[in-house]
Amino acid sequence: MKDLSKTFNIRVTPHAKQNKVVENDGVLRVYTTVAPENGRANGAVIELLSDYLDVPKSRIKILKGLAGRDKVVSIE
Repeated sequence: MKDLSKTFNIRVTPHAKQNKVVENDGVLRVYTTVAPENGRANGAVIELLSDYLDVPKSRIKILKGLAGRDKVVSIE
């Protein structure tokens, strides 16, 4: 999945049974075991995306949706 554009949409599922990233119809679905409290789930999402996309965490930014499940993420 190396041909992603710089900005893309993701759908986050907190409190999942396991941490994983799944691509479905061009949308990434990120499942994290972390609770969505105090931004901890957003941090977990960035870590999971970093591993999945093989880019440093510092290059991944959440542009929209900090408090929701649907997010817009960019890779700088």
